[in-house]
Amino acid sequence: MSTLGNDLLRSLGEALAHAKGEGPALVHAPLDPRQVRKRARLKQTQMAPLMGMSLSGYRKWEQGTRSISGPAATLLRIIDKEPEAVRRALKP
Repeated sequence: MSTLGNDLLRSLGEALAHAKGEGPALVHAPLDPRQVRKRARLKQTQMAPLMGMSLSGYRKWEQGTRSISGPAATLLRIIDKEPEAVRRALKP
């Protein structure tokens, strides 16, 4: 079988294991961006630049019309735990 075929079979096996709650995949509970922002004592106009996005895009997160995934969800978790670390890292 080709390398692609082996990769596809392995991926399907991992997906099945994940669906059964097995395997190494980590699933994080979704965060509410509004609650994260409030805990960090930030306004939407301050939070959007920390997330590297427009104010209108951030507002769509809070309104629930846009979903959060991937690196953005990770950054949101970091802001929730260490907002000052993110501010320091992004400071010019």
